[in-house]
Amino acid sequence: MKKRWFLVPLALLAVPVFAFQAGLFPELGARPAAEDRLRFLASEAYNPEAGIFENRRADLVAQMQENMETIPMLRKWFAKRPDARPVSELPQRQPDLQQFLSASSETKIIWFGHSTFLLNIAGTIVLVDPVFGDTASPVSFMVKRFQPPVLELEELPPIDIILISHDHYDHLDKPSIDFFVDKATQFITPLGVGVHLKRWGISEHRITERDWWQSHESHGVEFTAAPAQHFSGRDGANNNETLWASWVVAGPATRLFFSGDSGYDTHFSQIGERLGPFDLAFMENGQYDQAWPYVHMLPPETIQAFKDVNASRLMPVHWGMFELAFHTWYEPAAAVSRLAEQEGIELVTPMLGELITLDNSLRTTHWWETVAHANPE
Repeated sequence: MKKRWFLVPLALLAVPVFAFQAGLFPELGARPAAEDRLRFLASEAYNPEAGIFENRRADLVAQMQENMETIPMLRKWFAKRPDARPVSELPQRQPDLQQFLSASSETKIIWFGHSTFLLNIAGTIVLVDPVFGDTASPVSFMVKRFQPPVLELEELPPIDIILISHDHYDHLDKPSIDFFVDKATQFITPLGVGVHLKRWGISEHRITERDWWQSHESHGVEFTAAPAQHFSGRDGANNNETLWASWVVAGPATRLFFSGDSGYDTHFSQIGERLGPFDLAFMENGQYDQAWPYVHMLPPETIQAFKDVNASRLMPVHWGMFELAFHTWYEPAAAVSRLAEQEGIELVTPMLGELITLDNSLRTTHWWETVAHANPE
């Protein structure tokens, strides 16, 4: 929903649709072909009459989009907002890749901001929703990142698997995918998302697509797609032609949950019952607003979803790198940390680039407070 507004200036000029149809704008990706849509017929989330994927409550996103398409909302997007972006670089640490790659039975994590993070699960290296480009949009002047990534793509260790949650620009970044065209890295995505990857040069044999509740094992790690309540699309005109998903990542001694982008619904308790418990849940917590609660959770809903999936630790993601909503850059972390303390929930909040190991010695801080206090509202 809010991501649809990223394309407003382009939509007014009718550029995205023309460029997409003409094949002139590869950042927009591709649309599923007829043979792809035949594959989708087996999915309970697919509506063959409409040719789109749908949430459990199929009308929610359409209703919200109608409510959002107003002049006051458009003005709000372009209004200046205090502390929407940090006035100085956020604190970060240079990742210790030697330690990250060292043999261990414990899962290791490096967060790059927003929903991009790197996992070492018993020696298998997994990169989730990689966005290393300058912007989370199809054009260079919109949705710029707060600061450069703590590692350039060339500095990453060899990646075994890239896991994608859905095809929005802040989760599927063409400049990042381009880097892996000539690598051996495997890609795991929800149904249909592979069409973008193939358009950008990734060989079909390197792409595995999964429907909700379907699994795929690779390099000794099992990946299970699970439901999420969201939407998809990259050109502003052809939404929901590819699926969106949350993911369960299960290694020999670790079970992780990644919510992807999602509003709150009954699927979280279903996931907890069918696939939990989890050692850690990467839960969406950021870029929310009362105007689009069905596709992004407010902090109290993030806490409830965490309880529903039955996880031991909560790591909030989807914040800390892009301005995609009306709240301050630090509000998501401050709000969820207050709620977690009230509920006795163990919160994991590493700095950008900080290496953490999922063991009993894990400790993190409220690092954003120093920066936020230096920039009073």
